Amino acid sequence: MDLAAANPTVVLIAGLMVLAALGAAAVAVTVELRAGAKVRARLSEAPAAGARGKAPASGLAAGVMGGLTRIGGRIAIQDPSQVSVTRQKLIHAGFPSREAVAVYLGVRFAALIAAAVLSLTVAPWFLHGAPPVMSAVTCGGLTLIALLGPEHYLGMRRGKRQQEYRDGFPDMLDLLVAAVEAGLSLDAGVTRVTEELERRYPNLAENMIFLTLELRAGRSRKEAWASFADRLGIDEARVMATMLRQAEEMGTSLGETLRIFSDDMRAKRMLRAEEKAMALPAKLIVPLILFIFPCLLGVLILPAVYRVSQTMHGH
Repeated sequence: MDLAAANPTVVLIAGLMVLAALGAAAVAVTVELRAGAKVRARLSEAPAAGARGKAPASGLAAGVMGGLTRIGGRIAIQDPSQVSVTRQKLIHAGFPSREAVAVYLGVRFAALIAAAVLSLTVAPWFLHGAPPVMSAVTCGGLTLIALLGPEHYLGMRRGKRQQEYRDGFPDMLDLLVAAVEAGLSLDAGVTRVTEELERRYPNLAENMIFLTLELRAGRSRKEAWASFADRLGIDEARVMATMLRQAEEMGTSLGETLRIFSDDMRAKRMLRAEEKAMALPAKLIVPLILFIFPCLLGVLILPAVYRVSQTMHGH
């Protein structure tokens, strides 16, 4: 602590190191998101035989991405059992690229390095003269944020996307039923429905674009829908993939099958809404007791207390 306080150069160098580590992680994530979005946009606008390729990145971003990818690849080799689990989480969170696992592990490593640098240099300088317990708590908090921060962000992003999938799935089914009953094939109906859902449910439409591209590339309908269900990670998509596979194998009408499944989805959606409505009174008890009732009591009782006090002072 004394060295950091006595020599500002040490603090400046340490701060630059921390900024470099945090900047590397931020740039890596930003580049990954933008590159993936550009590629998906180009694939969705291109024809069936359109070109494939990644959007070019700048030299600094490419260097940072390359370094994090190499570090993450080495970490993945050390623990291959968790690679498939991490890859599935990243796919559900909207990172389907092959390098996503390596980039994610590299970002976690960079966050740990940044936390270590902050704990050893900058944090002691800011906490100079503070009790040792405060320094220990600060260092532990930084380490905990570095360990759990990326995982927490991934979980939040995954939950948000899956909630969008669940909200948009009944609408997708209704539109798909209308398209199939209007005379379109299932594959053409998926393409048409994707255009309708793109504004309201962009993430669901993005996965449907991948489904369309897989079907155009010659992948079987059964495999393409199974892959679609794996990317979404919700039970509704898995049930639909199984239902379409069974309908194709048994030769039943797709329109009737989709309509029955759509009605079932609507019923489940209504049941979820009713369940939330039934749970609302129990959830309102705590806010009522802590915030609303005290205000009401204050509004009702304080004027009477004021009048009584004025009367007593008058006498």
